[in-house]
Amino acid sequence: MSDDEQHNQQFEQASAGASLTFPMQCSALRKNGHVVIKGRPCKIVEMSTSKTGKHGHAKVHLVGVDIFTDKKMEDISPSTHNMDVPNVTRNEYHLLDITEGFLNLMTADGGTKDDVKLPDGKLGDEITSGLETAEVVMVTVTAAMGEEQVTSFKVTNQ
Repeated sequence: MSDDEQHNQQFEQASAGASLTFPMQCSALRKNGHVVIKGRPCKIVEMSTSKTGKHGHAKVHLVGVDIFTDKKMEDISPSTHNMDVPNVTRNEYHLLDITEGFLNLMTADGGTKDDVKLPDGKLGDEITSGLETAEVVMVTVTAAMGEEQVTSFKVTNQ
């Protein structure tokens, strides 16, 4: 086997290499920003810095709300350490139909997306009734760390 054949490899799938998170120093985080706490993407709702003793480091106390479940989470970390910040994206889609608890959405380029689940509770009920009465329903899908969820919607009668 020659050296060239040894380095010929077949890859099944290639991606752009975009990471789910990126590191940021604790002291650079801000309120209303995003951070990963206990493995979940959270929005920072409260943040305080405490000075410690003679040889200690300043600590940052973070309180965040999970962007998908709305659960409150807390973390304390030295201000010089890095924390993961999730890449959060929001996209608006045109709602075509609801099939077996999943939304049939049309993307901006005209393609369809069928893998977003209808949210539970009041939001899901409002989207269902909006689809029955309105001409156009636009839903906003928030995505972070491999998870997607409908966070809001707009009803327009054209």
